[in-house]
Amino acid sequence: MAPSLYIHIPFCKRKCFYCNFYSDVYGDTSASSYIDVLIGQIKKIGTVPEGDCPYFSTIYIGGGTPTSLDKKLLVRLLKSFEQYSRSASEFTIEANPESLDEDKIKLFLDSGVNRISIGVQSLRDDKLKKLGRIHTAKKAIDSVHLASKKGFKNISIDLMFGIWGEDIASWKKELVEAVKLPADHVSCYELTYENGTPLFAALKNKSVTPLEDDVTAAMYELVIDELGLRGIKQYEVSNFAKIGCECKHNINYWENNEYIGLGPSAVSYIEGVRAKNISDVGEYVKRLNEGKSIIESSEHLTPVKRARETAAIKIRTKEGIDFKWFKDKTGFDLQELEKNAIKDLLAKDLIKYKRENNLPSGIVLKRKGFLFCDTVSSAMM
Repeated sequence: MAPSLYIHIPFCKRKCFYCNFYSDVYGDTSASSYIDVLIGQIKKIGTVPEGDCPYFSTIYIGGGTPTSLDKKLLVRLLKSFEQYSRSASEFTIEANPESLDEDKIKLFLDSGVNRISIGVQSLRDDKLKKLGRIHTAKKAIDSVHLASKKGFKNISIDLMFGIWGEDIASWKKELVEAVKLPADHVSCYELTYENGTPLFAALKNKSVTPLEDDVTAAMYELVIDELGLRGIKQYEVSNFAKIGCECKHNINYWENNEYIGLGPSAVSYIEGVRAKNISDVGEYVKRLNEGKSIIESSEHLTPVKRARETAAIKIRTKEGIDFKWFKDKTGFDLQELEKNAIKDLLAKDLIKYKRENNLPSGIVLKRKGFLFCDTVSSAMM
């Protein structure tokens, strides 16, 4: 299988209070310099092989905020890897409502982008303000309708829940409103208080009070039920989609397949080697211009570690882990490799066996397991 390609656009108009992903405040000069070196990297990747085999199975442009880029820079970037994007089965770009317009949507569609992920986050203005978002609920709704009207057939939206002061009734109302949008995919994330963010500082000085665990758990279960009733089925812990609209790029990650990451803080995983790029856009540009390495750290994973990571990631999907698939993929027998973990997780009622001809054929998360998915993944490691 061809690897996936991830391209990080490390710029935002303003950093959100809760975000701990690497990004920098947008500036025309720094953005232009960055796109220059990024295009240089793309040119060195290689040529597309003849025949039907794509160089990359999927392409994903994320951030940061890709749509924060000036249209001229977006034109240059998209044109630079046109030979790869035309053969990829899925080509996604992330967009934020405040920087998405008709011209950019047309550019994306003309450039072969066939999936757009819009950072809606909430359909309530008070909640957006708390999160530090700079768009309004109306702008979010309008941007999703605009993408649909102008031709996108595969639209994903992000939503967040568990915001301090939020209640279950208001979250249910928001979900009902969200599923009325022309979106085929919904990613729902519980708010987390990440170290190093303004929100974490607010937590420490007690200016915000997190919701109780039982409340956020009820909100999460509400997501599963409400979206499921409307044909948007769960296929991973935080991801839900209409049939056929599951994100292929993310599935590639969850199956622990290979991928290349370009940009500061991006990660690549090729032939068992995981390498992380430096998290500084200025230094990233400088090193590439000087012909120096942009790798911050790398690790060569042993076959056993690769197998355990595969188990820890794949168990988070709705379909779970098929024993035969795992053996073919890793060379290891999951029931032997994770014997103790499986026994413990079964006892805790977090997983169950999948069965074929009345025999165990794999393992899958139970409803309770989705609530404690990090515990399950950690056990596999």
